[in-house]
Amino acid sequence: MKKIFSLIKFCFSFVGIYTALVVFLILFFRFINPPVTAFIQMNTDPLITLFSSDDFKIKPVSINNTSKYLPLAAIASEDQMFFDHFGFDFEQIEKAMKENKHRKRIRGASTITMQLAKNMFLNNTKLIIRKGFEAYYTLLLESLWSKERIMEVYLNVAEMGKGIYGVEAASQIYFNRASIKLNPVQAATLIAILPNPKVRNPKNPSGYLIGRRNHILDQMNMIGGVGMLKEGISY
Repeated sequence: MKKIFSLIKFCFSFVGIYTALVVFLILFFRFINPPVTAFIQMNTDPLITLFSSDDFKIKPVSINNTSKYLPLAAIASEDQMFFDHFGFDFEQIEKAMKENKHRKRIRGASTITMQLAKNMFLNNTKLIIRKGFEAYYTLLLESLWSKERIMEVYLNVAEMGKGIYGVEAASQIYFNRASIKLNPVQAATLIAILPNPKVRNPKNPSGYLIGRRNHILDQMNMIGGVGMLKEGISY
């Protein structure tokens, strides 16, 4: 019996210490831009990511130095309830579960916060336990960060091409300009390459990408344009 209690005590201690470390890390990155993420490390040499960024391009910027059309396009395309949920869009999750029963291509229902949690802390394993950790990190991000910070880091670390991370690096590479200078069409085109940025080129968009971009532009107008950002993001 003592061994069982010792094991339970150890498990609770481990969970407590782990949670404390994760909370500290998330609070730290609330103010400091993460120089690398788990997703970047997974796609590059771990030793290189520690000492050099030559194999990948990432240029974090404040959301106030980013075109206001970028967060609008991201919300229109990826998560239209971004300002209204606490990390999980249960209506979309339910719809995806019903549709996936009859679809060969699985439809996701990840919110922007869920995508950020996965990019920052997890790998692409299909194990169910990963979804549990994803939910855990999502709740912590929603609890400890503002919506503005969640969007800012999401735009800074999202994969935008082979070895390209964040909208600032992508904007300079694809459009030869700072991300703050992107117009609505360019912003929608950049967001349209998600979630397959390695096979979609915003510089030379295919017919499919143009159609996806135009759909995002329509959704940007339907959800209220840049005016809908005022409550959650200060410009």
